[in-house]
Amino acid sequence: MRLASRLDDLGTETAFAVAAAAADWKARGNDVYPFHLGDLDFALAPHIVEAMDRAIADGRTGYCPGPGIPELRAALAEDIGSRRGTAYTPENVTVMTGGKPVITKFVQAVMNPGDEVLYPNPGFPIYESQIEYHGGVGKAYRYLPTDSGFAIDLDQVASLITDRTVAIIYNDLQNPISAESTDAEREAVAQLAVEHDLWVLSDEAYFEMRYEGESTSIATLPGMAERTVILYTFSKKFAMTGSRLGCAVAPPELGKVFGTMNTNDESCTTHYVQWAGIAALQGTQEPVREMLDTLRGRRDTACEIVNGTPGMAVEVPKSTFYLFPDVTEAIEIVGARDLADFAQRALHETGVSFCTRNHFGRPQPGEDRRYIRFAYSGLSQERIREGLTGMRQWIEAAR
Repeated sequence: MRLASRLDDLGTETAFAVAAAAADWKARGNDVYPFHLGDLDFALAPHIVEAMDRAIADGRTGYCPGPGIPELRAALAEDIGSRRGTAYTPENVTVMTGGKPVITKFVQAVMNPGDEVLYPNPGFPIYESQIEYHGGVGKAYRYLPTDSGFAIDLDQVASLITDRTVAIIYNDLQNPISAESTDAEREAVAQLAVEHDLWVLSDEAYFEMRYEGESTSIATLPGMAERTVILYTFSKKFAMTGSRLGCAVAPPELGKVFGTMNTNDESCTTHYVQWAGIAALQGTQEPVREMLDTLRGRRDTACEIVNGTPGMAVEVPKSTFYLFPDVTEAIEIVGARDLADFAQRALHETGVSFCTRNHFGRPQPGEDRRYIRFAYSGLSQERIREGLTGMRQWIEAAR
């Protein structure tokens, strides 16, 4: 029996492929340090669990409105708007089963087959997957290394825009490279969107996952409210990765489209989980602060060891829970053929499992440095120190 040809264009979240190799190595009796998957090892806050249990006990286990229950849409509009210094109404908010559906439905809503959509590379691999799966032309824009991390190559972005370009995906506080836009960079992206009448998907999954400073949404800049969709998720801030709860914040006319898509795809987001989301937003934020304090300690430990390892270097990021170190010289020190060989040998020699730059999009012309990604969100500080120290000793021994 034949399957649809478009399946050839369907990618995946490549971190899960790395997870399979790590699981296989662990099943053989080896210790593994899982730096590959950006999950969180924090329990749900008690008041969120209580709200979910109470909703189940109260019988909120059936169908509910496709765009989300009114109480959660109102709570999200208030919270997201107030934290960004703007105003939203429930009509701007469409509740979804996490952040990923926002990507899919945005692409479906604004892009026709053959249209072009710009997306970041390195970047979250689902962007490229959904653009190509739905018949679009994905055009990757790059980041350039700077003294303080990475910056969008704005000249390249401008050069990629054609009459067929309909949208740009923009991920400030970026996965995998932890890049954060300056005000000037954010304004330049907004100016391009306005000049060329582009839709913008602003992936703000890590908007509040930061250790210093404050975040700014591109949606609040002049001319951007009517063309921007914000991707919001409960997965990161509230450690609700398995609960599958998020939303799109969009102009009301597009929000209605998203609601119809929800009805077609999932019917609705799980009813009782939505009540847990209200508790997360309106209840105590102390668990969030405690989690960020823990993550900051993990970041500092990881950065200290990475920057003390021969052939490895990374800037200390102010946000997210990822490191994207340059390992060009480390690869040479251990005599690895390429990034894939380096990753496999690191797993087998040290138990450290991680994604490489190649898991976040096809390398672009002119890239001459090699990078890997460490996610430190699912390991204790002690395990981070054990794993990365072992990796450092492996590289030191090869010198």
